[in-house]
Amino acid sequence: MKKNIPFEIKEGVKLHYDKLFDRYPVLDRFKEKIMHAFNTISCSYHNGGKLLVCGNGGSAADADHIVGELMKGFYKSRELCNADKKKFGMIGEKLQGALPTIALTQHTALSTAFANDEDPTILFAQQVYGYGKPGDVLIGISTSGNSANVINAIKTAKAVGMATIGLTGEKQSQMSTLCDICIDVPALITAEIQELHLPVYHTLCAMLEEEFF
Repeated sequence: MKKNIPFEIKEGVKLHYDKLFDRYPVLDRFKEKIMHAFNTISCSYHNGGKLLVCGNGGSAADADHIVGELMKGFYKSRELCNADKKKFGMIGEKLQGALPTIALTQHTALSTAFANDEDPTILFAQQVYGYGKPGDVLIGISTSGNSANVINAIKTAKAVGMATIGLTGEKQSQMSTLCDICIDVPALITAEIQELHLPVYHTLCAMLEEEFF
């Protein structure tokens, strides 16, 4: 049975959430969207889903960064329970709890083959089609909100039945209307947009860690 969006927010989750707006008051008007994004990803994980992330250039680095915070300990050590430690033996003492997350930016053989043989703007979409299942979530990161390969991934995710979250800048874009949740931070210059994306996704990762560990 699928788990509904949680109505009770854990204290640790709320602490990270509130801290974001204390440190970055310019993001205050995104409170509802950020909580909606947290609930959407949280429910997917509770129901056995996964998170896919994509972007280009600095946003590709951000996609990888998100994976790094969710697939291992961030603020917490995420020690395995005793039953799992026993199951995995000595390795279990070193393993950490993970939230399944895949960056669509790191598959060199696939990326180069697809770009050479097919349409490179479909690369992320191809991976969404291959990995994605109904109930999964895609985060697309694009400072312009119009990156063709990210837009195609979002369109494919929606066709698959995935939830879509966009991180972009304040300028109206394709992402603004396509994404289920679009966090269009108040900046126009690429570097400044990326500077605001980081605290947003760091906070989402910290909130998710509190929810599950």
